[in-house]
Amino acid sequence: MPSVDNNASPPSTKKPLYEASTQFKNWRYSPDHLAHIRSTLNEAAVGVIRKTFEAYEPGSSSNVSFVTADEEHLLVTFYIHKIGQLCGHFRFPEEVEATAASYLKRFYLKNTVMDWHPKNVMLTALFLATKTTNNPISLDAYTSHIPNTIASDVLDLEFLVAQSLRFEFAVWHAHRALWGIWLDIQNLPNTPPDFAKTESAIYDSALTHVRAARLTDAEFIYTPSQIALACISLVAPDLANQWLESKENTPIPESRVDIPPRPSSTAISASLEAIRNMITNSGKVPHVEAVREVDKRLKLCKNPEKVVGTKAYLARKAEAEKKAEEKRNKKVEGQKANDRDPFGQELGEPAAKPGLVDYDDESDDE
Repeated sequence: MPSVDNNASPPSTKKPLYEASTQFKNWRYSPDHLAHIRSTLNEAAVGVIRKTFEAYEPGSSSNVSFVTADEEHLLVTFYIHKIGQLCGHFRFPEEVEATAASYLKRFYLKNTVMDWHPKNVMLTALFLATKTTNNPISLDAYTSHIPNTIASDVLDLEFLVAQSLRFEFAVWHAHRALWGIWLDIQNLPNTPPDFAKTESAIYDSALTHVRAARLTDAEFIYTPSQIALACISLVAPDLANQWLESKENTPIPESRVDIPPRPSSTAISASLEAIRNMITNSGKVPHVEAVREVDKRLKLCKNPEKVVGTKAYLARKAEAEKKAEEKRNKKVEGQKANDRDPFGQELGEPAAKPGLVDYDDESDDE
């Protein structure tokens, strides 16, 4: 009878690839947490900007109407829509558009529009996305097709955007999950061989909903596959249920302990319903007039330290130049201290130590 190792550790359960990603670990929130992050950022920005106004012009902040967290989000959503228009102009693939939209949304979970206008950040996020998705375009070709834009408008913010993203550039997208589900559906029993051609409108409509989902917070709350399935269910609910049942009815071998247990059908249905409501209610482009009103007020409450020509901007610039000059001087002093002969100091004859007698020089006859 074979011996049993009682000290053997139980087999570990492997996580799905998505759960090992930085997106799952660092960019998933509850709706309440998202609202808290945005309101906290907004309140902090208003406090700092109000103090800056008062420092240079006492009493000037009393008449300023600062934008709210919801108004900031409205402005960001509008420029997410603009990303799609620019991608259409440049004929960038879906991956670039989706990635740039994610970058822009993530950036404003760390920053505020009162410091960095989303129009400028959008251009940088899109250019960065072309590189991280391996769809590069030269900077000259990029800026030459965008009115009133020069290279520095894009490059000056690139490090800030990358830093705000925590240098985590990989994004898992719902449009890829949608394509995977669509291929699965074609392999379901009783699916006609020409299904992909005759029913291609289903996929196209679902992809339209996926694009609308980018205007919402869905990717911060739900997985790409949940969003994709919800988008299919908005177009063909019976087809979505058929695919879901095929997964639920597939038994998991007892030996496959690396596969985590499936969520209950009730939990899945609740998530899909929440996503559908989110896309239907929030997946819309903001009205231009509402955006213009917010943007008009933003010009009056923008951080003066970021506005070229203001007293606060000039003072901050002078302070930065002073620190840079001190750093350069310190570097020069350090170089002078190390400016020696690379072969070291010349070696001289060693001096005789006092109190010692060189017996070799004395005569034995004396």
